[in-house]
Amino acid sequence: MKTLKQQLTNYALYHRSKRNIYTHFIGIPLIVFAIVCLLQRVTLISEPVVIPLATVVIALTCLYYLMLSLSMGLIMAVCLSVLSIAAKPVVSLSTELWLAVSIGSFVVGWVFQFIGHYFEGKKPAFVDDLIGLVIGPLFVLAEFLIMLGFYKDIADHIEQHAGPNKA
Repeated sequence: MKTLKQQLTNYALYHRSKRNIYTHFIGIPLIVFAIVCLLQRVTLISEPVVIPLATVVIALTCLYYLMLSLSMGLIMAVCLSVLSIAAKPVVSLSTELWLAVSIGSFVVGWVFQFIGHYFEGKKPAFVDDLIGLVIGPLFVLAEFLIMLGFYKDIADHIEQHAGPNKA
């Protein structure tokens, strides 16, 4: 299994433009929110115990993040839990509105992603490696924390191997 630094650095190879990274701060949360909204209505067990598929996916994703980094994994668990709570009102809407909000969020999120990659001049990371779909949210968190002055060792490793961020 690749380390946190390896995963983030590999993802960073496709994300050196600051404009691309900034669009990801909007696009990736919208996409994750949409996926959570869509998966909340799919349940694995019937009454009296109802487990939304979103809960299982979030738990497995957080387990992977925790294996990469305890601190970032815990922060991602909180972030994904907040998104799950925020999705509940959307899930309670009529089917038409639930789908409109969920699919609309998904589409708008991807529009931001593709605008960012237009700035970057490179394809999205997941095109070459599907794990990029899972690493994307963690990368956004890492970039945010790096901007706040945390994880200097990760920032240095990324810059050494992927190059500095460009305007």
